[in-house]
This record gives sequence, structure tokens and C-alpha cells, in this order.
Amino acid sequence: MIKAAIIGDGYTAADLLRLLAGRDEIMVDCIFSTENVGRKISEVYPHLNGFYDLTCIATDLDRIKQSCQVAFLALPHGLSVPMVKELNQGGVRCIDLGADFRLKDVRVYEKYYETVHEAPDMLAGAVYGLPELYRDKIKDAQIVANPGCYPTSAILPLAPLLKAGLLANDGIVVDSKSGVTGAGKTPKPSSHFCEVNEGIRAYGVGGHRHGPEIAQELSFAAGTRVQMIFTPHLVPMNRGILSTIYARLRSGVAAAEVRRVLEDAYGAEPFIRILPEGIFPHTKWVYGSNFVDIGIYVDEESGQVVLVSALDNLTKGASGQAIQNLNLMFGWSETRGLFFPGVHP
Repeated sequence: MIKAAIIGDGYTAADLLRLLAGRDEIMVDCIFSTENVGRKISEVYPHLNGFYDLTCIATDLDRIKQSCQVAFLALPHGLSVPMVKELNQGGVRCIDLGADFRLKDVRVYEKYYETVHEAPDMLAGAVYGLPELYRDKIKDAQIVANPGCYPTSAILPLAPLLKAGLLANDGIVVDSKSGVTGAGKTPKPSSHFCEVNEGIRAYGVGGHRHGPEIAQELSFAAGTRVQMIFTPHLVPMNRGILSTIYARLRSGVAAAEVRRVLEDAYGAEPFIRILPEGIFPHTKWVYGSNFVDIGIYVDEESGQVVLVSALDNLTKGASGQAIQNLNLMFGWSETRGLFFPGVHP
């Protein structure tokens, strides 16, 4: 049996516990907290009552090094680096659900996250945890940088098309809408009920931290720099992301090639569903699941491509993807504990 530690007790930690409940080959040994030390995790999250008899404790890396083989770090940016460094030196494999190891260029990280990266030498060795693109590298990784939720929704539809040379490398627009859990559990004025309910707003326009992450991975797929713009919006729902992506076909590319390339790339993927022609995704279809649904529209006359993706920001956008990575790292079936439909209605 593998023992795991969870560092952090926010919404992503709660979803990790939900998805790991009932797994007999892995046991959550400990969960670390700052605000809830001494409380049962089932008091913090009553839906876990009867599944875990864990008390939140203060962070103790020595305990992890002594008893655990893997650690999930569900922390704000800037906090994971020293912990991952120490845990790795102690032989513990790490899955970081934060942003500290996603960007390969430390200058970009420090610009957008406004903090000094304490271990830039570790960035090259961290594997970006998008299984559909980096499965073979994830299997042997010691540090997995779990992707952001918005980037997952944008990279998966675009990467195969850019790799195949079907799309222009500039003028890409990613327009995304997210539920409020994407802002985390810590209360903020902008996420209060009366601020969010019955409204929708754009935020981080032109400067959201997930923009460079999307651009990095799309550029890797294209083999050259990709120019894109990303605009996130906050909508009054709990969970889910819907991204509408606009791009242009390269001259001479047939419209039918878009669907063919995506179906070839993802036809065998367990968690990506390419929807039939004329069908576009709804966040309700993936609610609580690890699936990404992708709809496709190509205007043959203008050469404009519209891709629409939907995922659950806490599952495939965070904790479900982390467990998908865990399964790869320890040689279990990639779908283990994850292959179930979303909750509907």
C-alpha cells in the first residue's frame, strides 16, 4: 500500500479526499493545515463523514519523509518550493497542484507571480502534468506540476491542431468562464455571494497568471512561439469551466482536417470526449467528473475555427488530474478511481 500526504485543506484537498475514498491501494496518512489544526477533516467537510478519521495537523515534513511515498501540495503559489525541495531530497514524489513548477522560464514566473522562485534549478526537472501530452514523462517523474484549470481547458483542444500545423500561430483568443470555486476557499470580497450572484465579469484582462502557462504549452506543441490572448470571466456557479477558443486555419487546410486531427489525437483517450458535429459542451455534463468535452465548429468560407471545451475546475482542472498523474506515477490504471460520469442534473 502507498501512503500519501495532503498539504493544504482547501477545496482541491477536499476533492482529492473525495476521489481517493474507497481506494484500497493508497491511504491518506495525514493532512496538513494552518487554520484547522486539531479539527477532524470530516468537521471541516461534512460530506467526508464516515470515510476518513483524520485530524488536521500542522505541517511536519519529517513525518511525510518517514511514512509517505507521495505528497500532494494544495497550496498558494510560492509555498510549495521549499517543501518540494526537502521532500524530494527525502525520496518523496510530489504532485504540486499550485503554480510553482509549471512555468519553465523563471523570469516569467517571477513577473506574473510577483515573488522570487527559490529553486529555479528544479524547474527543468519538473514534468508538466497533462497526461494526454506528457504521459510517458509523468510515469517516472519525481515532481509533477499539475496544470492550471484554465490552461487544461485551452491546451487540450488546441495542442494537436498546432502540432499538426493546421492553425495560424497568432490571433488565438481563449475566452473562459469559471465557477467561483476557482477562486479558492479563502473568502475574498470579489467572491462573496452578493458580489457574484446574478452577474458575470471579466477579470485579469491581459495579465492573468494562466496566460503565460497556456502560451508556453501551445508554443511547445507548435514548435514555435504562439501568440494568443486569454480572458477569464467569473460566473455565478460553484464548479465548472467553459472555454470558447477562436483560431484561424492556415491557408490551404481543409475544414474537415480539424475534426480528423482531434479525433485521431484523442480517440483512445479515456477522459476526452470529442462531441458530434453540431453538439457543444455544457458544464453540467462534466460536473464532478474527470472528463473534458470538446465541440468543434469551422467556418469554411472565412477559415475561422471555434473550439468549445468544458471541464470541472476542481476535478480534471485540479484534483482529478492530480490523481490521474498519481496513477501513472505508481503504475496503476490511469482511470483508477476516476472513470465515472458527471452529476446531472
